[in-house]
Amino acid sequence: MKPILLQGHERSITQIKYNREGDLLFTVAKDPIVNVWYSVNGERLGTYMGHTGAVWCVDADWDTKHVLTGSADNSCRLWDCETGKQLALLKTNSAVRTCGFDFGGNIIMFSTDKQMGYQCFVSFFDLRDPSQIDSNEPYMRIPCNDSKITSAVWGPLGECIIAGHEGGELNQYSAKRAQPSTESAVCHRRRGLYIKLRINGASSQKRELFHRHEQSVWRHRVKGSGEVLVNVKEHSRQINDIQLSRDMTMFVTASKDNTAKLFDSTTLEHQKTFRTERPVNSAALSPNYDHVVLGGGQEAMDVTTTSTRIGKFEARFFHLAFEEEFGRVKGHFGPINSVAFHPDGKSYSSGGEDGYVRIHYFDPQYFEFEFEA
Repeated sequence: MKPILLQGHERSITQIKYNREGDLLFTVAKDPIVNVWYSVNGERLGTYMGHTGAVWCVDADWDTKHVLTGSADNSCRLWDCETGKQLALLKTNSAVRTCGFDFGGNIIMFSTDKQMGYQCFVSFFDLRDPSQIDSNEPYMRIPCNDSKITSAVWGPLGECIIAGHEGGELNQYSAKRAQPSTESAVCHRRRGLYIKLRINGASSQKRELFHRHEQSVWRHRVKGSGEVLVNVKEHSRQINDIQLSRDMTMFVTASKDNTAKLFDSTTLEHQKTFRTERPVNSAALSPNYDHVVLGGGQEAMDVTTTSTRIGKFEARFFHLAFEEEFGRVKGHFGPINSVAFHPDGKSYSSGGEDGYVRIHYFDPQYFEFEFEA
């Protein structure tokens, strides 16, 4: 399995992402460059220039028209995939850690870091409404008071986002928004009724009961707008990565507690655990087989003191059902920071602390392999 080496970054890789068809591979790193490559042969198609700091995240919409990136230069940017032109610049108060398009490609989500006295927020913008982009005002902003979000993805049907936190918690936030026009009309109508009660001499007790009832109705009507739907804590340390399965029914998390775990994407029920001896930075699910690939290794700050053999910098393959490791792929000279399966399941890519991206096409033996229980 000879890899295709992609060398387009001067710093450590932070994330790699295939588009839906898998013909393009987007890579970002701790330098300001966003690269896009042909996945079939590793030829660089182009770059998206504009960021002035490390780029932490990248995503492409379902028809690969637009690309979204989030950076430590306190901005989230929208690009035209084909021309490389910057379409929108959304400024923030702190670094943008995660970003993503919903399934329809109309709504974007990104989270910012808790730093420099600023709180961690998840912001939602509707690209169909130019006024939101021009005014830099999202239609919904969710504050995260406890621990900052370190990874986030859209859930099934675009109704929620699944976020992993620095403390190891997993939260499912509702992405549904209240309909302001309906609610404001209801408010005006009921406010008028409240004034009538006062004019007609209704007792203060009756008015108070009416007011409480209206408050509960209002809360019920906007319930789900940024609300935490499900909260679980299965990891003991920071969640570095979350990736969904092809059908979006499951997702796998990668954590600093040396494990990757499989969850149900609707209930967040914990299903499986894959254990290693080193922190796991990224994990991905195969679209064709019951396989999961884990990437990680020793902390980057300790790499210079150990050999590559001790550092455990291999990509590790586990069986999804049996939780047992059945293969390893060597290559990187430092921790693997991001892994991704090609949508057709015939190859996978990994990006490491060494600044290289490696595309691995599986040998025929991989497809003939049968796991013995």
